[in-house]
Amino acid sequence: MARTTRFSPEVCERAVRMVGEQAPAHPSQWAAIKSIAEKIGCTPETLRSWIRRYERDTGQRPGLATTYAERLRQLEREVKELRRANEILRKASAFFAAAELDRRPS
Repeated sequence: MARTTRFSPEVCERAVRMVGEQAPAHPSQWAAIKSIAEKIGCTPETLRSWIRRYERDTGQRPGLATTYAERLRQLEREVKELRRANEILRKASAFFAAAELDRRPS
């Protein structure tokens, strides 16, 4: 299920860039975030999360980059689906093997 956002990627990138440019003019990064968030119409927490994601994606902050995290989630879903399919096949195999043994030779 995809999240919908009312901010385009361009607006997100520009806001993150603005915080980076304006941070020295403020006493803290949070003060810069609050100031910029107010101007673009989002909550400061939303802008902070955009900044953290940008920092992870560029290697400035430890953690998985967005593309790797998304790929990891996709692979985990695929593994879960394959395990479920294997379990179904295992049960079907056992059922048909038991049916074959119960059958009397004619």
